[in-house]
Amino acid sequence: MSKSFTVAALISAVALSCGPANAQSLFSFLTSPLQTQVQPQPASLAPTEDADDAQMPAPVDPRLQRQIVNYPSKEAAGTIIVDTPNTYLYYVLGNGKAIRYGIGVGREGFTWSGVRSIEHKTEWPDWRPPAQMIARQPYLPRMVAGGPGNPLGARAMYIAGTEYRIHGTNDPSSIGKQVSSGCIRLKNEDVIDLYSRVQIGAKVIVLPQTSIAKLHRDALLANAYAPPPQSRAQAAWQNIRPSGR
Repeated sequence: MSKSFTVAALISAVALSCGPANAQSLFSFLTSPLQTQVQPQPASLAPTEDADDAQMPAPVDPRLQRQIVNYPSKEAAGTIIVDTPNTYLYYVLGNGKAIRYGIGVGREGFTWSGVRSIEHKTEWPDWRPPAQMIARQPYLPRMVAGGPGNPLGARAMYIAGTEYRIHGTNDPSSIGKQVSSGCIRLKNEDVIDLYSRVQIGAKVIVLPQTSIAKLHRDALLANAYAPPPQSRAQAAWQNIRPSGR
């Protein structure tokens, strides 16, 4: 009696009691290795040495990418200016230049403005939600240890006299949006860069949501689509000129 016949007979017998699929699985170790087929694993599911490193970053709006820009300012080099309505943070370099970073800012009802300073800095900070946030969201954890899953991201710079921070994020898709409870967030690679430049005691200027910058921008957009104003003489002529001319 051949091996193949013996295996087939055993499987047939067991199938009567436990079903064909279970019987086949039960005696799979008896089949020849040459008959075993390995199904190719989809590329998206293939294991890697470091799954986090394998993740492709989401596309970033070019305007939110870190870049050196012209920025005339009377503020000293090293000053941080948060342009809340346009979701930019400027680090003043001096000589009319600044590094501009895309940021996430406070959602409606949670924006703030003022002149403060950096009180202290922390790498991979722990997160402890303030009391007001816990009152609004009692399900929040009372502490999250620093690390890649921490909502404060890779670095945090604490703003004196407030509960607000300039910090990283584990959600880069939130950059350019009004999403926070008042903190200023940057992509992790950007907050690491900013952290390396900012000194303790650095001046921080946070512009209001209804800042002159936003009003100026809105005025420019409105004027771009508005018809040019007519003089009184032009308006009068429109009323009296003969038709067809």
